[in-house]
Amino acid sequence: MNSLLPNEHVEDIYHIKPEVLKERGVKGIITDLDNTLVEWDRPDATPELLKWFRQMSDEGIMVTIVSNNNKNRVEKFASPTEIPFIYEAKKPMTKAFRKALKDMKIEADDAVVIGDQIFTDVLGGNRMGLHTILVVPVAKTDGVFTRFNRKMESAFLSWMKRKGKIKWEE
Repeated sequence: MNSLLPNEHVEDIYHIKPEVLKERGVKGIITDLDNTLVEWDRPDATPELLKWFRQMSDEGIMVTIVSNNNKNRVEKFASPTEIPFIYEAKKPMTKAFRKALKDMKIEADDAVVIGDQIFTDVLGGNRMGLHTILVVPVAKTDGVFTRFNRKMESAFLSWMKRKGKIKWEE
């Protein structure tokens, strides 16, 4: 069950500060796209997100988007930002996480995974021994394939709260 628990839980990516990451020795971020960076149906990065990307870059922290979504969706979003990306990642499988680390030329100890889903982002990152940060989903709605995961996550989180394993509030 511990492989489903994130190392951290924050409200959104903007609570993840580049100075803090750099202090901890982080050189790279592997981040989900939909409902982590922007709403699942938003085609472009917001000005606030572009600023966050610049802040990370200014601190020497690389960012790679790793998404289970299709090439068209991820490429249309990521290309204008010039952020490297991996699509159809099949998270929680570890192949895309390994590729992201290899592409950034860093080790697992030098990276964090940021995502909004326990059964894909957190589980996949934890399977690789990466530091995982769970964010509250940006949108209250989800694509059709994510809705089932959300129901399972909700039941899991309720159970873990009753067991005293997690302290944060949704």
